[in-house]
Amino acid sequence: MSATRNAAAYFVDRHITEGRAEKLAFREADGARRVLTYGDLAEQSARFAGALLAADVRREERVAMILRDQIEFPVIFWGAMKAGAIPVPLNTLLSTSVYQAILMDCRAPIVIVSAQLWPVVQPALADNSFVRRVIIVGDAPDEIEAYEAFVDGARPAETAAAHEDELAFWLYSSGSTGAPKGVRHVHGSLKATADTFGAQVLGIREDDTVFSAAKMFFAYGLGNAISFPMSVGATTLILGGRPTPDGVLSILETEQPTIFCGVPTLFAALVATQEARGKAPTHSLRLCTSAGEALPRDIGERWEGLWGCEIVDGVGSTEMLHIFLSNQPGDIAYGTSGMAVPGYEVRLIDEHGAAVPDGDVGELLVRGPSSAEGYWNKRNKSMSTFEGHWTRTGDKYERTAEGRYVYCGRTDDMFKVSGIWVSPFEVEQVLIEYPGVLEAAVVARDDHDGLTKPAAFIVMKDGETPPAEDALKEYVKEKIGMWKYPRWVRVVDDLPKTATGKIQRFKLREEA
Repeated sequence: MSATRNAAAYFVDRHITEGRAEKLAFREADGARRVLTYGDLAEQSARFAGALLAADVRREERVAMILRDQIEFPVIFWGAMKAGAIPVPLNTLLSTSVYQAILMDCRAPIVIVSAQLWPVVQPALADNSFVRRVIIVGDAPDEIEAYEAFVDGARPAETAAAHEDELAFWLYSSGSTGAPKGVRHVHGSLKATADTFGAQVLGIREDDTVFSAAKMFFAYGLGNAISFPMSVGATTLILGGRPTPDGVLSILETEQPTIFCGVPTLFAALVATQEARGKAPTHSLRLCTSAGEALPRDIGERWEGLWGCEIVDGVGSTEMLHIFLSNQPGDIAYGTSGMAVPGYEVRLIDEHGAAVPDGDVGELLVRGPSSAEGYWNKRNKSMSTFEGHWTRTGDKYERTAEGRYVYCGRTDDMFKVSGIWVSPFEVEQVLIEYPGVLEAAVVARDDHDGLTKPAAFIVMKDGETPPAEDALKEYVKEKIGMWKYPRWVRVVDDLPKTATGKIQRFKLREEA
């Protein structure tokens, strides 16, 4: 095996031989505001790899990472790969019980935890016989080993030789439809996404500074903040805290990134906040990306009107590692997910597996170079999702005559009214165009006759009075059709979401 097939060799070590040792790789935008050059990253990740080997962490054993976005994240992620171990970044917003289930599932012998998260994680380890060592990044309790002590004096390790088809890291799915699943990815997948979406859609350059409000622990954020910028030697801004609208706008103004990566709910909040300020934003953005859920047309158009900068909206998945269906810079059609990213193929099928014609709704299947090797400990789910070269996305789409794909909803979220498919997303787009409405989610609910009808949950902008329910219903009828309007409307303070910004409609269905 050649060491060059280890993803860490390409994304980290290569930059030293190509003369970028002094180039800034990461800069924290909050907290201690520390910096990390490519040379620092190469040395520190090799030292962390050496510490893992000294701790008797064996090849292919898992290294659980419960880490905020901070300088240590890329060091530990790449360092684990250099040691031949498998990093498993976990969502930092989970409950103790979910951490307990995931850590038992992945059987990691070592867990690396940010100090701020320790109170939630500690009880999850109580009955875990797999964990041999716990390391705290930050202020560690007296009885727990600190990260600095763990790596202190460790001998830097050589990057382990690895095949491009060898398992490199796991990600746990965001759980928008239920419990998270362990998704296993190989070394070659990271470069595949950088060569496709990163190079051919984003067009990322060495002189770019990237700010991803989407966190590093999940697929979209991992590509935005780590693999894409590191594929070309660019710089990433790190935000450890929660990406509030005011905080994000401050970073866009003061840190002057050239690429910003967000999710639809955040873009909606940023637009509302900036409109309330009543002035044009100051920024250096040349491009923005959105994923996680489909970007509503109204939000994309209002953003571009304020910033003069396009949002490239696309769709990806943990199973495919990043975006595989996307709009292109200079060819944006807001309200659609664009076309297949170069290097990927997509198709729509009906419930019998037959191709559907343009204008009809079908399930989206994709094939490309970054598909996962499968789910951990879920053989039946793996077989039903990964069908040969094709991966079932669980998303419903329709294709226009121009070849663009329009999101209709998750397979589990779609429903029929009077025998006609209703797209929750289509109804939601209209609802958020109504004055004063910030967010909306639509789910199926049975009426007193047992017939399925749409039910809507809406969030109002700050200070706005909820609209009259009849007025909102009439607005939807006029825009998209008599049968699609919500029969029930409930105003709520917020919508249940995953950490990636996806609305958890299965929770709303329980309340409808």
